Amino acid sequence: MGHTASVSPPPLPADERPFDDTPVHTADLPATPTRDRNIPATAWAEAPDALLAIGDDLSTGNDLPPDADGGPPRIAYKRRLGPWLLWRAGPAKGADARYAAVDATDLDRMFTFRLFPDGSGRGVGPSGATHERFRTWKEDLRDHH
Repeated sequence: MGHTASVSPPPLPADERPFDDTPVHTADLPATPTRDRNIPATAWAEAPDALLAIGDDLSTGNDLPPDADGGPPRIAYKRRLGPWLLWRAGPAKGADARYAAVDATDLDRMFTFRLFPDGSGRGVGPSGATHERFRTWKEDLRDHH
């Protein structure tokens, strides 16, 4: 008899993943992206206030649902990049969004990158350099702690 591998469902697109409001602590935030759900910043027990406000000035006319009170888009955890915890308010593309990287060893240390609807972006990394490309901002995070 042969072994039949179980087939897992394909990952949901990021903007279609449901929010899981189960409380989570810093040590429990996964290193890699979750493919079946979004972890909201409001569920992170140690979330700094600065992170909880990164979407306050973003348009609510994008694909991610606003908070229950009709406020700005919810902030979703994305992954770890070394010591950095990466979060996003707003959709991955096509509308206003902002990424935030919070230092897991110093939660008061945070850097943000703004994505605009036209695909352009801007953010300062831990080196002090200003980046117009999301990739170079993430490389700055990777290279500087």
